[in-house]
Amino acid sequence: MKTFDSFHFHFIVGTQTLYGPMVIEHVRAHAAAMAAFFNEHELMPARVIPEVVTSPEEIVSAFRKANADPACAGIITWMHTFSPSKMWIGGFAENAKPLLHLHTQFNREIPWDSIDMDFMNLNQSAHGDREHGFIQTRMGLARKVVVGYWQDDDVLNRIAAWMRGAVAFADGRLSRVARLGDNMREVAVTDGNKVSAQIRFGWQVNGYGIGEIARRYSDAEPHDIDAIIEQYQERYELPDSVRANSVRFEKVREQAAIEVALRRFLAETGAGAFTTTFEDLAGLPQLPGLAAQNLMADGYGFGAEGDWKTAALVRAMKTMAQGLLGGTSFMEDYTYHLEAGNELVLGAHMLEVCPSIAERKPRIEVHPLSIGGKDDPARLVFNAHPGNAVSATIVEYGNGFCLIVNEVEAVSLPRAMPHLPVARALWKPLPSFKEALELWILAGGAHHSSFSYAVTTEMLEDYARMAGIDIVVINSTTDTTLLRTELERKLRGSLQLQ
Repeated sequence: MKTFDSFHFHFIVGTQTLYGPMVIEHVRAHAAAMAAFFNEHELMPARVIPEVVTSPEEIVSAFRKANADPACAGIITWMHTFSPSKMWIGGFAENAKPLLHLHTQFNREIPWDSIDMDFMNLNQSAHGDREHGFIQTRMGLARKVVVGYWQDDDVLNRIAAWMRGAVAFADGRLSRVARLGDNMREVAVTDGNKVSAQIRFGWQVNGYGIGEIARRYSDAEPHDIDAIIEQYQERYELPDSVRANSVRFEKVREQAAIEVALRRFLAETGAGAFTTTFEDLAGLPQLPGLAAQNLMADGYGFGAEGDWKTAALVRAMKTMAQGLLGGTSFMEDYTYHLEAGNELVLGAHMLEVCPSIAERKPRIEVHPLSIGGKDDPARLVFNAHPGNAVSATIVEYGNGFCLIVNEVEAVSLPRAMPHLPVARALWKPLPSFKEALELWILAGGAHHSSFSYAVTTEMLEDYARMAGIDIVVINSTTDTTLLRTELERKLRGSLQLQ
Protein backbone atom coordinates (compact mmCIF):
# COMPACT_ATOMS: atom_id res chain seq x y z
CA MET A 1 0.00 0.00 0.00
CA LYS A 2 1.81 3.12 -1.24
CA THR A 3 -1.04 5.60 -1.58
CA PHE A 4 1.03 8.63 -0.57
CA ASP A 5 3.32 8.07 -3.53
CA SER A 6 0.32 8.67 -5.81
CA PHE A 7 -0.67 12.10 -4.46
CA HIS A 8 0.79 15.55 -3.86
CA PHE A 9 -0.37 18.99 -2.72
CA HIS A 10 -0.35 22.41 -4.37
CA PHE A 11 1.22 25.15 -2.24
CA ILE A 12 -0.23 28.47 -3.45
CA VAL A 13 1.55 31.52 -2.03
CA GLY A 14 -0.08 34.93 -2.32
CA THR A 15 1.42 38.33 -2.99
CA GLN A 16 0.67 41.22 -5.40
CA THR A 17 2.48 43.44 -7.90
CA LEU A 18 2.15 46.55 -5.70
CA TYR A 19 5.50 45.91 -4.00
CA GLY A 20 7.54 45.58 -7.19
CA PRO A 21 9.39 42.73 -8.93
CA MET A 22 12.12 42.40 -6.31
CA VAL A 23 9.60 41.47 -3.60
CA ILE A 24 7.93 38.96 -5.91
CA GLU A 25 11.29 37.31 -6.60
CA HIS A 26 11.93 37.04 -2.86
CA VAL A 27 8.50 35.50 -2.41
CA ARG A 28 9.21 32.94 -5.15
CA ALA A 29 12.56 32.06 -3.58
CA HIS A 30 11.02 31.69 -0.13
CA ALA A 31 8.13 29.57 -1.42
CA ALA A 32 10.61 27.28 -3.18
CA ALA A 33 12.75 26.99 -0.04
CA MET A 34 9.74 26.14 2.10
CA ALA A 35 8.53 23.53 -0.39
CA ALA A 36 11.99 21.96 -0.48
CA PHE A 37 12.05 21.81 3.33
CA PHE A 38 8.59 20.23 3.46
CA ASN A 39 9.48 17.70 0.77
CA GLU A 40 12.62 16.58 2.57
CA HIS A 41 11.21 16.44 6.10
CA GLU A 42 10.45 13.01 7.56
CA LEU A 43 7.22 14.18 9.18
CA MET A 44 5.63 15.16 5.87
CA PRO A 45 3.96 12.21 4.12
CA ALA A 46 3.54 13.77 0.66
CA ARG A 47 5.18 16.32 -1.64
CA VAL A 48 4.10 19.91 -2.13
CA ILE A 49 4.36 21.87 -5.39
CA PRO A 50 4.83 25.64 -4.90
CA GLU A 51 3.28 28.39 -7.00
CA VAL A 52 3.26 32.16 -6.40
CA VAL A 53 0.20 34.16 -7.51
CA THR A 54 -0.11 37.94 -7.86
CA SER A 55 -3.47 38.60 -9.55
CA PRO A 56 -7.05 37.30 -9.81
CA GLU A 57 -6.22 35.69 -13.15
CA GLU A 58 -3.21 33.85 -11.76
CA ILE A 59 -5.21 32.71 -8.73
CA VAL A 60 -8.04 31.28 -10.86
CA SER A 61 -5.45 29.59 -13.08
CA ALA A 62 -3.69 28.06 -10.05
CA PHE A 63 -6.93 26.67 -8.63
CA ARG A 64 -8.02 25.32 -12.01
CA LYS A 65 -4.65 23.63 -12.38
CA ALA A 66 -4.94 22.04 -8.93
CA ASN A 67 -8.51 20.93 -9.46
CA ALA A 68 -7.72 19.44 -12.85
CA ASP A 69 -4.79 17.50 -11.39
CA PRO A 70 -6.06 14.03 -10.34
CA ALA A 71 -2.97 13.54 -8.20
CA CYS A 72 -3.61 16.75 -6.22
CA ALA A 73 -5.12 15.77 -2.87
CA GLY A 74 -5.43 19.31 -1.53
CA ILE A 75 -4.32 22.93 -1.58
CA ILE A 76 -2.22 24.79 1.00
CA THR A 77 -2.38 28.59 0.90
CA TRP A 78 -0.19 31.19 2.60
CA MET A 79 -0.01 34.96 2.18
CA HIS A 80 3.64 36.05 2.21
CA THR A 81 2.61 39.68 1.73
CA PHE A 82 -0.75 41.38 1.74
CA SER A 83 -2.84 39.80 -1.03
CA PRO A 84 -6.26 41.53 -1.27
CA SER A 85 -8.87 38.86 -0.65
CA LYS A 86 -11.25 39.93 -3.42
CA MET A 87 -8.58 38.60 -5.79
CA TRP A 88 -9.20 35.11 -4.37
CA ILE A 89 -12.97 34.93 -4.81
CA GLY A 90 -12.83 33.48 -8.31
CA GLY A 91 -10.35 30.77 -7.36
CA PHE A 92 -12.19 29.79 -4.19
CA ALA A 93 -15.52 29.75 -6.04
CA GLU A 94 -14.20 27.06 -8.41
CA ASN A 95 -12.30 25.03 -5.85
CA ALA A 96 -13.28 21.44 -5.03
CA LYS A 97 -10.11 20.37 -3.21
CA PRO A 98 -9.55 20.28 0.57
CA LEU A 99 -8.02 23.52 1.87
CA LEU A 100 -5.40 24.27 4.49
CA HIS A 101 -4.55 27.86 5.39
CA LEU A 102 -1.00 28.05 6.76
CA HIS A 103 -0.51 31.18 8.88
CA THR A 104 3.24 31.59 9.20
CA GLN A 105 6.07 33.81 8.01
CA PHE A 106 9.38 33.01 6.36
CA ASN A 107 11.56 34.47 9.13
CA ARG A 108 11.30 33.11 12.64
CA GLU A 109 12.37 36.25 14.50
CA ILE A 110 12.21 39.99 14.02
CA PRO A 111 15.67 41.28 12.98
CA TRP A 112 15.68 43.97 15.65
CA ASP A 113 18.83 45.81 14.54
CA SER A 114 18.23 45.77 10.78
CA ILE A 115 14.47 45.83 10.31
CA ASP A 116 13.31 48.49 7.85
CA MET A 117 10.33 49.13 5.58
CA ASP A 118 11.68 46.84 2.87
CA PHE A 119 11.56 43.99 5.38
CA MET A 120 8.09 45.06 6.50
CA ASN A 121 6.76 45.16 2.93
CA LEU A 122 8.09 41.69 2.22
CA ASN A 123 6.98 39.99 5.45
CA GLN A 124 3.32 40.87 5.90
CA SER A 125 1.77 37.52 6.79
CA ALA A 126 0.55 38.91 10.11
CA HIS A 127 -2.10 40.95 8.32
CA GLY A 128 -2.04 39.34 4.87
CA ASP A 129 -3.31 36.06 6.32
CA ARG A 130 -6.03 37.85 8.27
CA GLU A 131 -7.33 39.31 5.02
CA HIS A 132 -7.10 35.85 3.49
CA GLY A 133 -8.94 34.26 6.39
CA PHE A 134 -11.75 36.79 6.19
CA ILE A 135 -12.70 35.96 2.61
CA GLN A 136 -12.74 32.24 3.32
CA THR A 137 -15.02 32.78 6.30
CA ARG A 138 -17.13 35.24 4.30
CA MET A 139 -17.56 32.58 1.58
CA GLY A 140 -18.34 29.86 4.12
CA LEU A 141 -15.36 27.72 3.14
CA ALA A 142 -14.45 24.72 5.27
CA ARG A 143 -10.70 24.62 5.81
CA LYS A 144 -8.04 23.89 8.38
CA VAL A 145 -5.98 26.74 9.81
CA VAL A 146 -2.47 25.97 11.10
CA VAL A 147 -0.57 28.70 12.95
CA GLY A 148 3.12 28.86 13.80
CA TYR A 149 6.62 28.81 12.39
CA TRP A 150 6.79 26.55 9.35
CA GLN A 151 9.85 24.61 10.54
CA ASP A 152 8.46 23.70 13.98
CA ASP A 153 7.45 20.10 14.57
CA ASP A 154 4.03 20.98 15.97
CA VAL A 155 3.21 22.88 12.78
CA LEU A 156 4.57 20.11 10.57
CA ASN A 157 2.61 17.49 12.51
CA ARG A 158 -0.64 19.40 12.04
CA ILE A 159 -0.03 19.84 8.32
CA ALA A 160 0.89 16.15 8.07
CA ALA A 161 -2.31 15.13 9.87
CA TRP A 162 -4.34 17.13 7.36
CA MET A 163 -2.39 15.65 4.46
CA ARG A 164 -3.15 12.15 5.72
CA GLY A 165 -6.85 12.94 5.92
CA ALA A 166 -6.80 14.54 2.47
CA VAL A 167 -5.07 11.56 0.85
CA ALA A 168 -7.56 9.21 2.51
CA PHE A 169 -10.39 11.37 1.17
CA ALA A 170 -8.87 11.40 -2.33
CA ASP A 171 -8.27 7.64 -2.20
CA GLY A 172 -11.92 7.10 -1.26
CA ARG A 173 -13.03 8.93 -4.40
CA LEU A 174 -10.95 6.62 -6.57
CA SER A 175 -11.47 3.30 -4.82
CA ARG A 176 -14.50 1.06 -4.53
CA VAL A 177 -16.15 -0.92 -1.76
CA ALA A 178 -17.11 -4.42 -2.91
CA ARG A 179 -20.12 -5.69 -1.00
CA LEU A 180 -20.06 -9.48 -1.25
CA GLY A 181 -23.59 -10.49 -0.45
CA ASP A 182 -26.05 -8.18 1.26
CA ASN A 183 -26.45 -6.75 4.73
CA MET A 184 -26.84 -9.11 7.69
CA ARG A 185 -30.59 -9.66 7.95
CA GLU A 186 -32.59 -7.27 10.12
CA VAL A 187 -29.54 -5.22 11.18
CA ALA A 188 -30.04 -1.45 10.82
CA VAL A 189 -26.80 0.36 11.63
CA THR A 190 -24.66 -1.49 9.06
CA ASP A 191 -27.03 -0.59 6.23
CA GLY A 192 -27.65 2.85 4.77
CA ASN A 193 -27.93 5.02 1.70
CA LYS A 194 -25.09 4.18 -0.67
CA VAL A 195 -26.02 6.96 -3.10
CA SER A 196 -25.75 9.55 -0.34
CA ALA A 197 -22.41 8.06 0.69
CA GLN A 198 -21.02 8.36 -2.84
CA ILE A 199 -22.15 11.96 -3.07
CA ARG A 200 -20.63 12.81 0.31
CA PHE A 201 -17.46 10.66 0.43
CA GLY A 202 -16.97 9.52 -3.16
CA TRP A 203 -17.25 5.87 -2.11
CA GLN A 204 -18.58 3.64 -4.88
CA VAL A 205 -20.31 0.84 -3.01
CA ASN A 206 -21.09 -1.95 -5.47
CA GLY A 207 -22.85 -5.21 -4.73
CA TYR A 208 -21.56 -8.56 -6.00
CA GLY A 209 -22.72 -12.12 -5.56
CA ILE A 210 -20.48 -14.41 -3.53
CA GLY A 211 -20.31 -16.54 -6.67
CA GLU A 212 -17.70 -14.07 -7.97
CA ILE A 213 -15.36 -15.28 -5.23
CA ALA A 214 -16.49 -18.92 -5.35
CA ARG A 215 -15.66 -19.13 -9.08
CA ARG A 216 -12.18 -17.68 -8.58
CA TYR A 217 -11.72 -19.91 -5.54
CA SER A 218 -12.39 -22.98 -7.69
CA ASP A 219 -9.90 -21.72 -10.29
CA ALA A 220 -7.09 -21.00 -7.82
CA GLU A 221 -3.87 -22.64 -8.96
CA PRO A 222 -1.76 -24.68 -6.48
CA HIS A 223 1.32 -22.48 -7.03
CA ASP A 224 -0.69 -19.33 -6.18
CA ILE A 225 -2.00 -21.00 -3.04
CA ASP A 226 1.55 -22.07 -2.12
CA ALA A 227 2.73 -18.45 -2.46
CA ILE A 228 0.10 -17.29 0.03
CA ILE A 229 0.97 -20.16 2.40
CA GLU A 230 4.60 -19.08 2.24
CA GLN A 231 3.56 -15.54 3.19
CA TYR A 232 1.52 -16.89 6.11
CA GLN A 233 4.57 -18.78 7.36
CA GLU A 234 6.73 -15.64 7.15
CA ARG A 235 4.26 -13.35 8.86
CA TYR A 236 2.60 -15.60 11.42
CA GLU A 237 3.26 -18.50 13.74
CA LEU A 238 2.06 -21.80 12.23
CA PRO A 239 2.14 -24.29 15.10
CA ASP A 240 2.80 -28.00 14.64
CA SER A 241 -0.74 -28.70 15.83
CA VAL A 242 -1.89 -27.17 12.54
CA ARG A 243 1.07 -27.82 10.26
CA ALA A 244 1.29 -31.55 11.07
CA ASN A 245 -2.47 -32.13 11.09
CA SER A 246 -3.59 -32.75 7.52
CA VAL A 247 -7.22 -31.83 8.21
CA ARG A 248 -6.35 -28.54 9.92
CA PHE A 249 -3.65 -27.63 7.42
CA GLU A 250 -6.16 -28.14 4.62
CA LYS A 251 -8.33 -25.50 6.30
CA VAL A 252 -5.38 -23.10 6.09
CA ARG A 253 -4.94 -23.95 2.40
CA GLU A 254 -8.64 -23.25 1.87
CA GLN A 255 -8.19 -19.79 3.39
CA ALA A 256 -5.18 -19.24 1.12
CA ALA A 257 -7.29 -20.23 -1.90
CA ILE A 258 -10.04 -17.84 -0.77
CA GLU A 259 -7.43 -15.10 -0.45
CA VAL A 260 -6.15 -15.80 -3.97
CA ALA A 261 -9.73 -15.41 -5.19
CA LEU A 262 -10.33 -12.25 -3.17
CA ARG A 263 -7.10 -10.59 -4.31
CA ARG A 264 -7.88 -11.25 -7.96
CA PHE A 265 -11.42 -10.00 -7.57
CA LEU A 266 -10.38 -6.84 -5.71
CA ALA A 267 -7.70 -6.09 -8.29
CA GLU A 268 -10.07 -6.63 -11.21
CA THR A 269 -12.80 -4.43 -9.71
CA GLY A 270 -10.47 -1.75 -8.35
CA ALA A 271 -11.88 -2.20 -4.85
CA GLY A 272 -9.88 -1.03 -1.85
CA ALA A 273 -12.37 -2.38 0.67
CA PHE A 274 -14.82 -5.25 0.87
CA THR A 275 -17.47 -6.86 3.04
CA THR A 276 -18.59 -10.42 3.65
CA THR A 277 -21.44 -12.03 5.54
CA PHE A 278 -21.73 -15.51 7.03
CA GLU A 279 -25.33 -15.60 5.77
CA ASP A 280 -24.12 -15.77 2.16
CA LEU A 281 -21.28 -18.23 1.57
CA ALA A 282 -22.63 -20.34 -1.31
CA GLY A 283 -19.70 -22.02 -3.05
CA LEU A 284 -17.15 -21.34 -0.30
CA PRO A 285 -16.20 -23.91 2.33
CA GLN A 286 -15.44 -21.33 5.03
CA LEU A 287 -16.14 -17.76 5.97
CA PRO A 288 -13.03 -15.73 4.99
CA GLY A 289 -11.11 -15.31 8.24
CA LEU A 290 -7.37 -15.60 7.88
CA ALA A 291 -7.79 -14.40 4.28
CA ALA A 292 -9.60 -11.23 5.38
CA GLN A 293 -7.08 -10.60 8.16
CA ASN A 294 -4.10 -10.90 5.82
CA LEU A 295 -5.74 -8.61 3.26
CA MET A 296 -6.33 -6.00 5.96
CA ALA A 297 -2.66 -6.27 6.90
CA ASP A 298 -1.89 -5.16 3.34
CA GLY A 299 -4.13 -2.08 3.57
CA TYR A 300 -7.55 -3.25 2.42
CA GLY A 301 -10.60 -2.05 4.30
CA PHE A 302 -12.99 -4.62 5.67
CA GLY A 303 -16.46 -4.74 7.19
CA ALA A 304 -18.27 -7.83 8.46
CA GLU A 305 -21.93 -8.69 7.83
CA GLY A 306 -22.18 -6.35 4.86
CA ASP A 307 -21.03 -3.27 6.81
CA TRP A 308 -19.80 -1.16 3.90
CA LYS A 309 -19.50 2.08 5.91
CA THR A 310 -17.01 0.50 8.32
CA ALA A 311 -15.15 -1.19 5.44
CA ALA A 312 -14.69 2.21 3.78
CA LEU A 313 -13.67 3.84 7.08
CA VAL A 314 -11.10 1.11 7.79
CA ARG A 315 -9.65 1.71 4.32
CA ALA A 316 -9.58 5.47 4.93
CA MET A 317 -7.89 5.09 8.31
CA LYS A 318 -5.36 2.60 6.96
CA THR A 319 -4.53 5.17 4.29
CA MET A 320 -4.08 7.88 6.92
CA ALA A 321 -1.87 5.58 8.99
CA GLN A 322 0.66 4.63 6.31
CA GLY A 323 4.18 4.76 7.69
CA LEU A 324 3.01 5.24 11.28
CA LEU A 325 3.36 2.75 14.10
CA GLY A 326 0.53 1.01 15.90
CA GLY A 327 -1.83 -0.55 13.37
CA THR A 328 -5.47 -0.16 12.35
CA SER A 329 -8.22 -2.77 12.32
CA PHE A 330 -11.87 -3.58 11.89
CA MET A 331 -13.31 -4.02 15.38
CA GLU A 332 -16.50 -4.83 17.25
CA ASP A 333 -17.43 -4.01 20.84
CA TYR A 334 -18.15 -7.54 22.03
CA THR A 335 -18.47 -7.82 25.81
CA TYR A 336 -17.69 -5.88 29.01
CA HIS A 337 -15.70 -6.29 32.20
CA LEU A 338 -17.81 -4.45 34.81
CA GLU A 339 -15.54 -4.60 37.85
CA ALA A 340 -16.26 -1.44 39.85
CA GLY A 341 -13.63 1.18 39.11
CA ASN A 342 -11.99 -0.96 36.42
CA GLU A 343 -14.64 -1.22 33.71
CA LEU A 344 -13.27 -2.38 30.35
CA VAL A 345 -14.44 -3.15 26.82
CA LEU A 346 -13.38 -6.39 25.16
CA GLY A 347 -13.26 -5.84 21.42
CA ALA A 348 -13.08 -8.79 19.03
CA HIS A 349 -14.93 -10.44 16.17
CA MET A 350 -15.66 -13.94 15.00
CA LEU A 351 -12.56 -13.94 12.80
CA GLU A 352 -11.62 -10.65 11.22
CA VAL A 353 -9.33 -8.49 13.38
CA CYS A 354 -6.24 -7.14 11.60
CA PRO A 355 -2.83 -8.46 12.75
CA SER A 356 -1.33 -4.97 12.44
CA ILE A 357 -2.51 -4.32 16.03
CA ALA A 358 -1.04 -7.53 17.50
CA GLU A 359 1.17 -7.36 20.59
CA ARG A 360 3.17 -10.40 19.48
CA LYS A 361 3.45 -12.55 16.36
CA PRO A 362 -0.09 -13.83 15.65
CA ARG A 363 -0.77 -17.56 15.66
CA ILE A 364 -2.78 -19.43 13.01
CA GLU A 365 -5.42 -21.67 14.56
CA VAL A 366 -8.35 -23.70 13.26
CA HIS A 367 -11.58 -23.89 15.28
CA PRO A 368 -15.32 -24.25 14.67
CA LEU A 369 -17.07 -20.97 13.95
CA SER A 370 -20.26 -21.99 15.80
CA ILE A 371 -22.34 -19.83 13.45
CA GLY A 372 -23.16 -20.01 9.75
CA GLY A 373 -23.01 -23.79 9.30
CA LYS A 374 -19.72 -23.92 7.36
CA ASP A 375 -16.39 -25.69 7.81
CA ASP A 376 -14.03 -24.76 10.64
CA PRO A 377 -12.20 -21.62 9.46
CA ALA A 378 -8.52 -20.84 10.00
CA ARG A 379 -7.90 -17.52 11.71
CA LEU A 380 -5.22 -15.50 13.49
CA VAL A 381 -5.38 -15.47 17.28
CA PHE A 382 -3.58 -12.72 19.23
CA ASN A 383 -3.91 -9.98 21.83
CA ALA A 384 -3.76 -6.33 20.77
CA HIS A 385 -0.94 -4.30 22.28
CA PRO A 386 -1.48 -1.64 24.97
CA GLY A 387 -1.41 2.05 24.10
CA ASN A 388 -3.51 5.07 23.23
CA ALA A 389 -5.97 4.46 20.41
CA VAL A 390 -9.17 5.69 18.80
CA SER A 391 -12.36 3.81 18.06
CA ALA A 392 -14.29 5.44 15.23
CA THR A 393 -17.51 4.74 13.38
CA ILE A 394 -19.61 6.42 10.70
CA VAL A 395 -23.37 6.35 11.11
CA GLU A 396 -26.20 7.71 9.00
CA TYR A 397 -29.11 9.53 10.59
CA GLY A 398 -31.32 9.77 7.50
CA ASN A 399 -30.54 13.45 7.09
CA GLY A 400 -26.77 13.09 7.03
CA PHE A 401 -23.69 11.20 8.21
CA CYS A 402 -21.78 11.55 11.44
CA LEU A 403 -18.29 10.36 12.39
CA ILE A 404 -18.16 9.32 16.05
CA VAL A 405 -14.74 9.05 17.69
CA ASN A 406 -13.88 7.77 21.15
CA GLU A 407 -10.33 8.07 22.40
CA VAL A 408 -9.43 5.00 24.46
CA GLU A 409 -6.56 3.49 26.43
CA ALA A 410 -5.86 -0.07 25.29
CA VAL A 411 -4.51 -2.26 28.09
CA SER A 412 -2.86 -5.65 28.36
CA LEU A 413 -5.12 -8.57 29.15
CA PRO A 414 -4.82 -9.28 32.89
CA ARG A 415 -5.33 -13.01 32.36
CA ALA A 416 -5.09 -15.48 29.51
CA MET A 417 -8.23 -16.55 27.64
CA PRO A 418 -7.26 -20.04 26.45
CA HIS A 419 -10.77 -20.96 25.32
CA LEU A 420 -11.45 -17.86 23.20
CA PRO A 421 -9.97 -18.60 19.74
CA VAL A 422 -10.19 -15.09 18.25
CA ALA A 423 -8.07 -11.96 18.10
CA ARG A 424 -9.04 -9.42 20.76
CA ALA A 425 -8.34 -6.00 22.22
CA LEU A 426 -9.10 -4.67 25.70
CA TRP A 427 -9.53 -0.98 26.43
CA LYS A 428 -10.73 1.73 28.79
CA PRO A 429 -12.96 4.29 27.06
CA LEU A 430 -12.31 7.94 27.90
CA PRO A 431 -13.29 10.02 29.81
CA SER A 432 -14.76 7.04 31.71
CA PHE A 433 -16.54 3.82 30.85
CA LYS A 434 -20.00 5.07 31.80
CA GLU A 435 -19.67 8.55 30.30
CA ALA A 436 -18.12 7.37 27.04
CA LEU A 437 -20.69 4.64 26.46
CA GLU A 438 -23.61 6.88 27.37
CA LEU A 439 -22.46 9.49 24.83
CA TRP A 440 -21.63 6.88 22.16
CA ILE A 441 -25.12 5.39 22.47
CA LEU A 442 -26.81 8.81 22.54
CA ALA A 443 -24.95 9.65 19.31
CA GLY A 444 -26.19 6.42 17.73
CA GLY A 445 -22.72 4.90 17.48
CA ALA A 446 -22.47 1.49 15.83
CA HIS A 447 -21.17 -1.76 17.30
CA HIS A 448 -18.64 -2.01 14.45
CA SER A 449 -15.75 0.42 14.32
CA SER A 450 -12.30 1.14 12.96
CA PHE A 451 -9.79 0.83 15.78
CA SER A 452 -6.40 2.50 15.40
CA TYR A 453 -3.30 3.29 17.42
CA ALA A 454 -1.81 5.30 14.53
CA VAL A 455 -4.68 7.56 13.46
CA THR A 456 -5.33 10.62 15.62
CA THR A 457 -8.50 12.50 16.42
CA GLU A 458 -7.10 15.48 14.52
CA MET A 459 -6.79 13.41 11.32
CA LEU A 460 -10.40 12.28 11.70
CA GLU A 461 -11.59 15.84 12.37
CA ASP A 462 -9.85 16.95 9.17
CA TYR A 463 -11.40 14.06 7.24
CA ALA A 464 -14.91 14.89 8.53
CA ARG A 465 -14.42 18.54 7.53
CA MET A 466 -13.41 17.52 4.00
CA ALA A 467 -16.47 15.28 3.70
CA GLY A 468 -18.74 17.97 5.13
CA ILE A 469 -20.15 15.74 7.87
CA ASP A 470 -20.67 16.12 11.60
CA ILE A 471 -18.16 14.69 14.06
CA VAL A 472 -18.64 13.77 17.71
CA VAL A 473 -15.44 13.42 19.74
CA ILE A 474 -15.51 11.69 23.12
CA ASN A 475 -12.26 11.95 25.08
CA SER A 476 -10.68 12.88 28.39
CA THR A 477 -11.56 16.57 27.98
CA THR A 478 -15.19 16.01 27.00
CA ASP A 479 -17.74 17.96 29.01
CA THR A 480 -20.34 15.21 29.33
CA THR A 481 -23.20 17.54 30.22
CA LEU A 482 -22.58 19.88 27.28
CA LEU A 483 -22.16 17.06 24.75
CA ARG A 484 -25.22 15.21 26.08
CA THR A 485 -27.28 18.38 25.67
CA GLU A 486 -25.97 18.90 22.13
CA LEU A 487 -26.71 15.30 21.13
CA GLU A 488 -30.22 15.50 22.53
CA ARG A 489 -30.78 18.77 20.64
CA LYS A 490 -29.65 17.11 17.41
CA LEU A 491 -31.93 14.17 18.12
CA ARG A 492 -34.94 16.47 18.48
CA GLY A 493 -34.04 18.17 15.20
CA SER A 494 -33.68 14.80 13.46
CA LEU A 495 -37.08 13.64 14.69
CA GLN A 496 -38.67 16.85 13.44
CA LEU A 497 -37.15 16.29 9.98
CA GLN A 498 -38.61 12.79 9.85
